[in-house]
Amino acid sequence: MRKLCPNYDLPDGLETVLEVPIPEEMFVSNKTSNHRSWQNMKSWMTLKPNTEQQRPSMVTVFGGRNTEIQLLLGVIGAPLIPLPINHNDHFITKNIKDHPIEASMAKYIVKQYIAAVGGEKALGCIDSMYAMGKVKMAASEFSAGEGSVNSKVVKVRNLRHGGGGEVGGFVLWQKRPELWCLELVVSGCKISAGSDGKVAWRQTPWHHSHASRGPPRPLRRFLQGLDPRSTANLFTNSVCVGEKTIDDEDCFVLKLEAEPSALRARSSSNVEIIRHTVWGCFSQRTGLLIQLEDSHLLRIKSPGNDGVFWETTMESSIQDYRTVDAINIAHAGHTRVSLFRFGENSESHSRTRMEEVWTIEEVDFNIKGLSTDCFLPPGDLKKEEEGFGIVPSDVRLPFKLRNDRSSRVHGSKIVAIDVDECDDISSSDDDDDDELF
Repeated sequence: MRKLCPNYDLPDGLETVLEVPIPEEMFVSNKTSNHRSWQNMKSWMTLKPNTEQQRPSMVTVFGGRNTEIQLLLGVIGAPLIPLPINHNDHFITKNIKDHPIEASMAKYIVKQYIAAVGGEKALGCIDSMYAMGKVKMAASEFSAGEGSVNSKVVKVRNLRHGGGGEVGGFVLWQKRPELWCLELVVSGCKISAGSDGKVAWRQTPWHHSHASRGPPRPLRRFLQGLDPRSTANLFTNSVCVGEKTIDDEDCFVLKLEAEPSALRARSSSNVEIIRHTVWGCFSQRTGLLIQLEDSHLLRIKSPGNDGVFWETTMESSIQDYRTVDAINIAHAGHTRVSLFRFGENSESHSRTRMEEVWTIEEVDFNIKGLSTDCFLPPGDLKKEEEGFGIVPSDVRLPFKLRNDRSSRVHGSKIVAIDVDECDDISSSDDDDDDELF
């Protein structure tokens, strides 16, 4: 990862410090000219949809590369976990035997996990953390409901078989589970998200800054092997639901459901959060978390019918644990996402699959000078109480989609539904070309 951008215009000029490190492959070495490396980086930072070469399947499904990138960032970029995590250095204080057998087993498994990642003493010494890494993400598949013009499955690409993908870098900062900040840049598009302990927020180039409903929740990326303390605190109140074999590794499966009160706090008059569940698979051999899965179901309400349902499922394989300051931190992983839309009629049903591969380049703890001011929300933060428009039943993508061809999927069939953004959608009388998030 490159943290400094060379000055190719002035040989003696100072290098520019990058806010978010850029993947090394963006600076392709060229023995004859440094100008080519600079052009590669500039083309990565600036997308030109009218001139770029696009895969036919991508154009057919998404309408272009920019559309796909916004979809990816909207879904995979900065998802949150179902409920807040209490800051607690004493993970399990009550006697395990005082709980039902399923809960007692879960607490015992969490105790083994704490020991596997470094122990309570090492975890209790962490005041803050920083992580920097690289991502590659892509939409891999789209399938539409029976009877539609797109009834067949469209394969876009596969990251595991050299299918390309959008490359980017990210930086994470955290002081406590409720104090965190993320900056992620993928192919020139930057998404920022964070929490100051009072409100969680998100900011994208195509959408104003806005706050999440309900109490602030931690970023899901922290539970992908980066923050063992928050992982242990989250699953302390879980139950053991059985065993599972993952890549020839026998695992215990812990399950945690969001409480009805937490779901109501995130719901609104237009959007109902029906459920949000998390599963953690802990290796029986090492005690480490090797898979994290969560699924949430929501309903977009609409007058005159039952509305549209969206089910989002994320499954993350967590790999390459390494010891950093006596704590085991995962340095690689792979996330698969399924976005399923149903309701209304069978023609409106659709499923979009996405995936992300990530690697961690740097991790450090107890960052000096990292104060609460580093986690303040942006000045243009849109407050929920300001009010928004009514959510239509045919929610669209947060960008323009041209439906001038019958073979192109309608925007409402592949929209990236974010639980915290649904109230921002307002109805429009314009045609499909002018519908924006």
